Amino acid sequence: MTITGRLTATAVINILKDNRRVVNFTIAVNDYYRPKGREKVKQTAFYHCSYWISSKVAAHLKKGTLIAVSGRIYVTAFAGSDGTAKASLNCHVNHLNILAWPKEVEVIAKAAPAPLKEDTEEVPF
Repeated sequence: MTITGRLTATAVINILKDNRRVVNFTIAVNDYYRPKGREKVKQTAFYHCSYWISSKVAAHLKKGTLIAVSGRIYVTAFAGSDGTAKASLNCHVNHLNILAWPKEVEVIAKAAPAPLKEDTEEVPF
């Protein structure tokens, strides 16, 4: 299944007892619908994701980044602190693709000076 949404926080690398690394992050997906004859309603779903393939990707997963992930979706049920039944949506990510950077990063990239171009000989074509 493929999920497209924005990161709710910067990704975290967790190291397990056997020195394996996992990148954990949460994606928020907004959905809108309009009940018959009423105003539009916004509904947000949160997916807790784990990426095991490479921890190097965590450096690029900052809050607000728009990403598309594909993998196995599953639900975890648990009892809340008040004793009520709760559930969370989880995704074991096999592939991820960064679609857009957060606005803060885009502003910094636009403000950076352009790289200097080296003089090159003209190539006759």
